[in-house]
Amino acid sequence: MRITLAIAVLSLPLVTTAQDRFLIDWDAIGDESVDYIVDLIRFDSSNPPGNETRVANYLKDVLASEGIESRMYAIDPNRANLVARYKGNGSKRPILIMGHTDVVGVQADKWSAPPFGGLRKDGYIWGRGSLDDKDNVTAGLMVMLLLNRLDVEMDRDIIFLAESGEEGTPDVGINFMVDKHWNVIAAEYAIAEGGGMQAVDGHVHVVGVQTTEKLPRRATLVARGTAGHGSRPRADNAVTMLAEAVARVGRWQTPVRLNGTTRAYFERMATLSDGDAALRYGNIDDPEHQDEIDAWFRANDPLHYSTIRTSVVPTIIDAGFRKNVIPSEASAMLDIRMLPDEDVDGFYRQLAEIIDNPAIEIVPEAIYRPAAPPSDIDNEMFEVIETVSKRMYPDSTTLPVMATGATDMAQIRARGVHAYGIGPARTLEEINSRFGAHSDDERISEDSLREMVRFLWNIVVEIGAAK
Repeated sequence: MRITLAIAVLSLPLVTTAQDRFLIDWDAIGDESVDYIVDLIRFDSSNPPGNETRVANYLKDVLASEGIESRMYAIDPNRANLVARYKGNGSKRPILIMGHTDVVGVQADKWSAPPFGGLRKDGYIWGRGSLDDKDNVTAGLMVMLLLNRLDVEMDRDIIFLAESGEEGTPDVGINFMVDKHWNVIAAEYAIAEGGGMQAVDGHVHVVGVQTTEKLPRRATLVARGTAGHGSRPRADNAVTMLAEAVARVGRWQTPVRLNGTTRAYFERMATLSDGDAALRYGNIDDPEHQDEIDAWFRANDPLHYSTIRTSVVPTIIDAGFRKNVIPSEASAMLDIRMLPDEDVDGFYRQLAEIIDNPAIEIVPEAIYRPAAPPSDIDNEMFEVIETVSKRMYPDSTTLPVMATGATDMAQIRARGVHAYGIGPARTLEEINSRFGAHSDDERISEDSLREMVRFLWNIVVEIGAAK
């Protein structure tokens, strides 16, 4: 195990902030953090099947090497969740910091580097999970180690949860922990994934803090026709009908609709930008400019295109079994991410109208993440995040954001916990590139990982350390 002798406690008569009490060699801590994420990426924890227990055992060993106790919780022995707790004096309620140890699967032949190699190249760490979500796991681990090494006196317990099953199987992960072991992770505030910082010319411009998220409401299209010989065309060919339906759905421009979070976000972004960007952000739902702006977002900025609407994206097509047989059935998966206030039944009715073919059935997926109210932005936690952001990045503005993806904070928020998503600094070009989460060639810059660890540390100490 690594030993870091790079930390000293400052004996100062006056301090202005909690984190100022500690002198930390952030270069050394950054190197250590990079080593940890490289190790974590090298565990293939693709879900399915997950095998997150291997990652949990690694984390447990790292924590134990420095005298930190942790415990496993599992309904499947191969898919364990790990919880560690740094004890405070109990005068305030705990903080939960969480990250998930599973990752989505890969098509390894599409990658330019081994997806589970943890390659360090060109200032980046390459591999599945580098952005989703082993960066947050690394940051949480590092914060626990630092608290213990410094023997920080805390008003709050700090709970570290390394959870399984976030990528579509929460019954083994957050659902299990919330339903069966809530007393172990119950907290006043939670910090997890889903946010991120936007960098411009090497400087953090916006600190986006996820306070709400879209809802995954996927559906399968099932086309049914008459089976037959491939040499004899049929009008009710299931493959043809499905292809037409998928094309219509893929071209569907769902309505633009802002909510309180996204409206405030874009209004603020307009004041922080100039030129064409300011025009776009400031006139998103203006009928005079909307079509042009919407087309620009669709072509150049998928993140913001999705932020302003319920999105529908075809992801999987399953049809046929022999090249000379017309199948009687074909199906396609639609990854639907609904705005938090979407009328679910009404949306499916609209979807049926767009498809306009009674031979195609729409089969909604079972709901596995609850709808939950957005987290407040007028409480101690958000104020601390703003304070830390301004201190670390003087030219930045902290904004609440709605994540286009889904996180396990939905289950936490549904239990009344105010949860906030953070993430590494990236340019808007990098965010919309082929190097993002769930993509081929997922990567994180070493510098942004180092800063993310420091950012989380400062938040935790600022809100939790005894004054």
